[in-house]
Amino acid sequence: MTQLEQARLGKVTAEMEEVAARERVSPETLRDRIARGTAVIPANLNRKNRKNCGIGEGLTVKVNANIGTSPDLVDIDREMSKLKAAEEARADTFMDLSSGGDVREIRRKLTAATTLPIGTVPIYGAAVRAAQEHRSILDMTSDSMLEAVQRNAEDGVDFVTVHCGVTQQLVAMARESKRITGIVSRGGTFLSEWTKHHKKENPYYERFDDLLDIARKYDVTLSLGDGMRPGCLADSSDDLQMGELRVLAELSKRAFKAGVQVIVEGPGHVPLDQIAAQVALQKKLCNGAPFYVLGPIVTDVAPGYDHIAGAIGGALAAMAGVDFLCYVTPAEHLGLPDADAVREGVIASRIAAHAADIARKTPGAREWDDDFSKKRSVRDWEAMIAECIDPVKAAKIREQTHSRLPDVCTMCGEFCTYRLAEKKEKDQGMGD
Repeated sequence: MTQLEQARLGKVTAEMEEVAARERVSPETLRDRIARGTAVIPANLNRKNRKNCGIGEGLTVKVNANIGTSPDLVDIDREMSKLKAAEEARADTFMDLSSGGDVREIRRKLTAATTLPIGTVPIYGAAVRAAQEHRSILDMTSDSMLEAVQRNAEDGVDFVTVHCGVTQQLVAMARESKRITGIVSRGGTFLSEWTKHHKKENPYYERFDDLLDIARKYDVTLSLGDGMRPGCLADSSDDLQMGELRVLAELSKRAFKAGVQVIVEGPGHVPLDQIAAQVALQKKLCNGAPFYVLGPIVTDVAPGYDHIAGAIGGALAAMAGVDFLCYVTPAEHLGLPDADAVREGVIASRIAAHAADIARKTPGAREWDDDFSKKRSVRDWEAMIAECIDPVKAAKIREQTHSRLPDVCTMCGEFCTYRLAEKKEKDQGMGD
């Protein structure tokens, strides 16, 4: 049975126990949230070497790192180094988005190398296979798309992105759309072109019940992908984005009814003033299902710094109720990220997630900051560096800018406010 089905029967699973202890909530509280569909634990029954992760209501905001090959760069060692970077930066999950080489073998190697929950986009594998065995991604069939999901499930993938909302009706609307950037989702583009070429409905929508059967058998969490997400600020909140959201809301309810855990994905590029409203709408339409967003990126003009633009949007989105942030790296819109870019992306999104956790009063979030501040006030550099969000970078900067006085930094040196206050207290004590 799935985590959702067991929760409905009142059972607290080992996975729930593990997540509840880490999240500082009672197992029964977590069970009830899973039973309502407002929280999930992606936990494929075929996978055992996994650190379980809870996503949703009342839990810490989670961060996902995307890695994977492209047709231009197929190097498993490179992907392994990116996975290691994501782990060291403390990502909560990762997605293998490989679209070059033997994608199944790459997925299996990455899955075996980590305890992080893994997500994938099965249509990438279906498209690569069609291009390699035939001539074009258009040679995918309805069966091959579902078989791709089956293979991912068999291999232990914990959650899958499926672009079920790219319907024929929305594809037709997209043709008439005045969008600046059109359809920017890769999976959304594959399905849009396929439906136009074959004049058939999207198999992930048309055969959603078959998809649910696979997901339920292995307890694969469905992440309903936003194939019509806006690729620039001007396209945000348009009819395509909102139309797809309504489809995903309908499908999320069907998945929940079938006992399948479900997440709903969101944008994308969104102006700051639209983020809270979009989050509220998604939560309302999807009955509080966990919300997973890319960024969102709040300005289009910051290539090289999109991890910062994404962290700004991510903090606001998570404060408004988003549960799961997909990181953005400095390489976004420019090229395939390397290990350093992966690390920067994870850290930026973790800062956003933690800032939101503080605002949401998530158990343990503010306590981390308060404890850290006490160490700062007594200049306990070793403890500060060990307990901060990025100990590696903090230690490097501290080492490079070491003051001649060991207990202060080079910003203020001997005029450090904490040091001066401490000295004054000592002098007053001697005077007494």
